[in-house]
Amino acid sequence: MENNLEGTGERKLQCDDVSKCFQLLESILDGNESADSQEVLKSKLAKCQPCFEHYHLEQAIKEVLRTKCTKHEVPSQLVENIRQKIEEIK
Repeated sequence: MENNLEGTGERKLQCDDVSKCFQLLESILDGNESADSQEVLKSKLAKCQPCFEHYHLEQAIKEVLRTKCTKHEVPSQLVENIRQKIEEIK
């Protein structure tokens, strides 16, 4: 079975340069993108299954972190009570 099936519209099963590709994908996901890198990404995702999977996994992780790991305001009375308890323990 051939790994590079670009002519048939299928993605290849192995990446030719995993390290370089993953750096590009993570850079774009971090917002460090240019028009050229966006085009390279679009082409890579269309042709390379490992890059496609890594991109979507990283994108999902970043979305979970962005939505679930946010700062929530704490009532000032709660903060004061915690500080007071800490002082009492010292």
